[in-house]
Parts: sequence; structure tokens; C-alpha cells
Amino acid sequence: MAEPISTPRITSNYLDSFTNRTIRITGKVTQLRGEQATIDSDGPVTAHLNRDAHLTVGHAVEIVGKVNQDLSVKVLMAVDMGREFDFEVYKAVVEATHRYKEIFYST
Repeated sequence: MAEPISTPRITSNYLDSFTNRTIRITGKVTQLRGEQATIDSDGPVTAHLNRDAHLTVGHAVEIVGKVNQDLSVKVLMAVDMGREFDFEVYKAVVEATHRYKEIFYST
């Protein structure tokens, strides 16, 4: 049986620790340009969208994607979270995830 894929929750501050890995990142969509978006997840993140990603500027989005060498994210899946999203709670979850990483993901 295959081992399940771990998708640690991160913010932009953790991108360089997860190059070539699949992650979850949540942030507010600040810009859309064709097949590319910029989200604010405690700092700007460039996301390369797939055909199934339907984002709206001003809405929060959760992205499951792979971190590229240039610290952009190739989107595998994106979920619109609407306008009402408490980013401070998300940041607290991310911090707890990394403080107790042995519970949440393998390094």
C-alpha cells in the first residue's frame, strides 16, 4: 500500500523549506494575470494556475501545489474560500503545524 502524500500547511515564509514538495497554502488573491495569480499569504506568492482553478480577486483561496525552485507554486488544486476568512487563525495553525511537525508531516 502506498504511503499517503503529506501536504504541510505553510505561508510564504516557509516556501524555501519546501522546494519540490507538495504543500497547502492559503491566502488572499491580490492579482490575476492569465494563467498566473498572486496571493498574499503573509507575503506575496506567485501561483501557476491549472485549468480547474477559478479564483476571484479579493477572495481567500486554499491551494494544494508543488513549490518550484523559484519559490512559485504550481497549482494542483485550488478551493475558493470566499471573502470572510480569518487569516490570523490560519497563521496560528501554520505555526502550530511547524512547531509540532512530527505530528503533522514527515520531514
